[in-house]
Amino acid sequence: MFWYRNLIKLSTSTKSKIPITKNLLQASLSHFSTANQPPAWAQAQPSGLGPTKPHDKPRVVVLGSGWAGCRLMKGLDPKLYDIVCVSPRNHMVFTPLLASTCVGTLEFRSVAEPIARIQPSISSAPGSYFFLANSTAVDTENHEVHCETVTDGTDTLDPWKLKISYDKLVIASGAQASTFGIHGVKEHAIFLREVHHAQEIRRKLLLNLMLSDVPGLPEEEKRRLLHCVVVGGGPTGVEFSGELSDFIRRDVHERYTHVKDYIHVTLIEANEILSSFDDRLRRYAIKHLTKSGVRLVRGIVKDVKPENLVLTDGSEVPYGLLVWSTGVGPSPFVNSLGLPKSPGGRIGVDEWLRVPTVQDVFSIGDCSGFLESTGKPVLPALAQVAERQGKYLANLLNKICKDGGGHANGAKDMNLGDPFEYKHLGSMATVGRFKALVDLRQSKEAKGISLAGFVSWFIWRSAYLTRVVSWRNRFYVAINWLTTFVFGRDISRI
Repeated sequence: MFWYRNLIKLSTSTKSKIPITKNLLQASLSHFSTANQPPAWAQAQPSGLGPTKPHDKPRVVVLGSGWAGCRLMKGLDPKLYDIVCVSPRNHMVFTPLLASTCVGTLEFRSVAEPIARIQPSISSAPGSYFFLANSTAVDTENHEVHCETVTDGTDTLDPWKLKISYDKLVIASGAQASTFGIHGVKEHAIFLREVHHAQEIRRKLLLNLMLSDVPGLPEEEKRRLLHCVVVGGGPTGVEFSGELSDFIRRDVHERYTHVKDYIHVTLIEANEILSSFDDRLRRYAIKHLTKSGVRLVRGIVKDVKPENLVLTDGSEVPYGLLVWSTGVGPSPFVNSLGLPKSPGGRIGVDEWLRVPTVQDVFSIGDCSGFLESTGKPVLPALAQVAERQGKYLANLLNKICKDGGGHANGAKDMNLGDPFEYKHLGSMATVGRFKALVDLRQSKEAKGISLAGFVSWFIWRSAYLTRVVSWRNRFYVAINWLTTFVFGRDISRI
């Protein structure tokens, strides 16, 4: 009978599940009864991803998720390669607009693009992965990358170590902010390179605003809390100073009337601000920043203390918020690699962005530079340089795989075609509300278009809006700009 057969099946399946349930219960209780022993999954820790087989797709391992690495992954053909990305963050940061998030002009998610949207195969293809990890070493002889997972705080699991075999390795791990060995910078200053840096700046700025409004606070302490110091007169420092001064004039003066006369911005630069721009544009920037209330100081920082910094002339500058934007240098990971270095300590590459002393290793972005033997100058650490290198290398790797050289040691004597050539497309920087600089010359000596004022500001916003990676983020940015223009900036400390 039908009901009888179903009853037998049900009883049989129930009996088969009892041992499984019992085993799961025993595994759960073993966490308490064997506290001194590592769990079973830790004893059987996997080694990572082993070498690919001849009939498998070759594997490209990308170290980093910055401009270079993400543009490379976007251009790689997932039908040709398995793509593995290793990075301590799972998104790309649109750095030209990062300064705007510090003061509430833009929301933080507007400048962050998930890697899975840039290269969908990372989250869908069977052999492609993203690992939230830091690279610790590269074994070029065995074609392996040693990694260690990223943990958050002291109450999480210990870092998980793994090895990833590669057929082609692309080092695009970027660079770190330069401190020039000045004491106290890492402990007391805030850099402006990641979204969490912008979040920290915003929280610190709003905290100081609210603390300075407390009755009975000494006037000297109030002035210190509300003194915002920016070290570095490059595009990042100037843009942040301009955004901050505009925030003070348009929002702080209206909503924090008790302290509006105490808050100030100081920009410290050892040489000339915006040294890569035309002299006329630099003079315009200085004039506008000064008019906006930014104090410009020519000096070199010697020491950074918890509440003030010391210049080489002995003068002390008190601060409540210190933002450090003096350029970038090689990271400890890049310094630890036994690879040839270009001037400045970057990973040395040839005309095709290969590391010439080893097989199947490429390097792009801020962590790489041309070797002296190539006769080419080291390119500046700019987003447009990294993006162009990523695009070029993606096309080159696709070509290599189509020609049969995708697997390890498969492209030793292959003709790679035209080498990488870079042409500067110009520079842009905003200096405050409705004012910006646009310099479209290829060099300071070349002829070309250079503009300043409202038209430049419109070009600056239009250009960056089109360069934002996805239509989703373009919509976010446009709506944020419109909301800020109509209602002002959000001053909530979240």
